[in-house]
Amino acid sequence: MTRYALGLGTWGFGGPVALVGYMHRDLVERRKWITEADYKEGLTLAQIMPGPLAAQLAIYLGYVHYGVIGATIVGLAFVLPSFLMVVALGWAYVSYGGLPWMQAAFYGIGASVIGIITLSAYKLAFKTLNRDWLLWSIFLASVVVTVIFEHELVLLFLGAGALVWLVRAPPAFIRRPESSVHAILLPLAAVSAAQTSVDIQRLWQIAIFFTKAGAFVFGSGLAIVPFLYGGVVKEYGWLNDQQFVDAVAVAMITPGPVVITVGFIGYLVAGFWGAVVAALATFLPCYLFTIIPAPYFKRHGKRPGIIAFVDGVTAAAVGAIAGAVIVLGRRTLFVEGFHPEWIKIAVCLATLALLWRFKKLPEPVVVLTAGVLSLVFFQVAHP
Repeated sequence: MTRYALGLGTWGFGGPVALVGYMHRDLVERRKWITEADYKEGLTLAQIMPGPLAAQLAIYLGYVHYGVIGATIVGLAFVLPSFLMVVALGWAYVSYGGLPWMQAAFYGIGASVIGIITLSAYKLAFKTLNRDWLLWSIFLASVVVTVIFEHELVLLFLGAGALVWLVRAPPAFIRRPESSVHAILLPLAAVSAAQTSVDIQRLWQIAIFFTKAGAFVFGSGLAIVPFLYGGVVKEYGWLNDQQFVDAVAVAMITPGPVVITVGFIGYLVAGFWGAVVAALATFLPCYLFTIIPAPYFKRHGKRPGIIAFVDGVTAAAVGAIAGAVIVLGRRTLFVEGFHPEWIKIAVCLATLALLWRFKKLPEPVVVLTAGVLSLVFFQVAHP
């Protein structure tokens, strides 16, 4: 599991949507290390708790067979490769100024990534929802809400779980409401008690701000970007607009969780230790949010009421992922509203066609090829 997490953290492109799809494909379908039920429980926990989705799911899957030690080691292995990459890129950025080559590469990489996450969302939906009309209805409602509001709503996840619970297992819901309530609310109390006083020193500012980002932002890559922008650009003025855009670009073209951009931002603000503090502050809450309720999920997860609740939240979560694909696709493939960028659309469709036709084609190869072709194109167009 640790070796797999290191590999996924090193080569796993595409952000949270793609990463959770890779985990399902590799750990549930191919290697059969994780059962479908355990995967659903982990995805549900990651969705109803704040913090980076893919990292929380990896932590939970490490917990499944190996407890807290497994959760800790697998979580570190998953995050560490991309953290080291963004720190190295942060050093290059500060030393040499700007990343025009990276922005040129991202032109093609972003379009290719949209193709990858579209296919991942498609496969995830049909493999988790089956032919259940109630789950598909929740899925479609979640897609619409995510597209309209452009971020995930945790109340929608909880409401979907409660609805399926009421429909499928009302007696269990009536007799034992406290087990599910404790499993969901206990970590929230732990985090609220962990708040620290504000200090004027820069590292303390970084620690407090990024702890909030990790503890109170749902949706990871989709929702954390505007939260970070409001803090590091508008509130504190640590970065300007161009530096922030470059930070997001770094996150999107490096493997691992998109939220690892906090390491790059921390490096720009306060050097290496700023990167370390920002990353630790962001990922520690999600680690606690995963290991604290995990025993409750393992102990009570096989009860009919809990299974129904998990199915409902999973349907809403997959719908939110599909909605996120639509939002990210519109932002990447279209400019100034709905004016298509045909080169990006062609790259996206080519990625979809290649991965659909060649099932074992590694996604990083496709992504890197798109980046190289994009660099060549821009070099020819702007010598």
